[in-house]
Amino acid sequence: MNTRVDSKSSILFETLDNVFDKKINKARVKLISLFIIALNQVRTVNFEKLAIAFDHDAKKDSSLRRIQRFIAGFDLQYDLIARLVFNLLPAKPPYRLSMDRTNWKFGSKNINILVLAITYKGIAFPLLFKVEPKAGNSSTQQRINIINNYIKLFGLETIDCLLADREFIGERWIGYLNINRIRYHIRTRNNFWVIIPRTGRRVKASWLFNQLKVNQFKFHENIVKINNVLCYISGSKVFDKDGKPELQIIISFNNPQRANTLYKERWQIESAFKGLKSSGFNFEDTHLSDPDRAQKLFALVIIAFTWAYIVGIALDKLIPVKIKKHGRRAKSLMVYGLDYIANILFSNDLPKLRACCDFLSCT
Repeated sequence: MNTRVDSKSSILFETLDNVFDKKINKARVKLISLFIIALNQVRTVNFEKLAIAFDHDAKKDSSLRRIQRFIAGFDLQYDLIARLVFNLLPAKPPYRLSMDRTNWKFGSKNINILVLAITYKGIAFPLLFKVEPKAGNSSTQQRINIINNYIKLFGLETIDCLLADREFIGERWIGYLNINRIRYHIRTRNNFWVIIPRTGRRVKASWLFNQLKVNQFKFHENIVKINNVLCYISGSKVFDKDGKPELQIIISFNNPQRANTLYKERWQIESAFKGLKSSGFNFEDTHLSDPDRAQKLFALVIIAFTWAYIVGIALDKLIPVKIKKHGRRAKSLMVYGLDYIANILFSNDLPKLRACCDFLSCT
């Protein structure tokens, strides 16, 4: 039996070729399959290591050039990746979306990625993303573009609510969400001014909730105005990363009484970033600084990430991941699936690999 890596990639190729339904030519799908198989084995986006893991008839230098040509020249349709991930989601809409930004530096160059993900069981599915060659916060237009693209692809009715951190505040942005009636729970800064429309009174957001004790939650029953836009507001006192108590103030389109509970799901996108980086595929190992090339690489990693995630979900139903004393899993479902796929690849168990690939068939 031929158990070389190209036999393994051929199994994945059959699945992805059907999924992409001739929208990507077969040579490109073959390269994507080789790339993802290698990525699951070496767990890094370093091209040199990936080229070695291709391990087919071509030499390492030839495989490296194939990767470089793909990243440099192929016009990947990102909506195809988004539809693939969306069709693989293990739950039905409407979904809770989480928006956040991850960034790091390679030398003097910044890599900054705005991501929209769907939360699910402790870690989010990244769906749409945009790489920008600069440090700092995302722009309002970037956020609007990514939400508009989501609505175009999947419909407004599939959104339950949007969760985001303090970066994602601004008059035009919140106004856009209000006009489109997109429900949201977004953390705001404690020093923002709040206007009570009924009285015209102007107070700091922190003043409304400074009497709260740790683990207490309170919501303001009436609509307020922040940054010239109307919203509801709620607050709670929580412990920060250093174990110190701090106010957590959230603005909402509606349902402020649920804001505290729903906002807690926002951190799941940070777990996804961890899976894409240090605990999974080590995306920070990339030497790419060109935004178009980095975005293409990120899309390939999303396919591998999603595959591992849904395999992990299936495994957890059969043999649940151990729950630690603090109530969280000993490992994420993505890492659970990634470990399983990697073991299959290293043991050359092609029947089990085919079974794993079936999870990507969107059926």
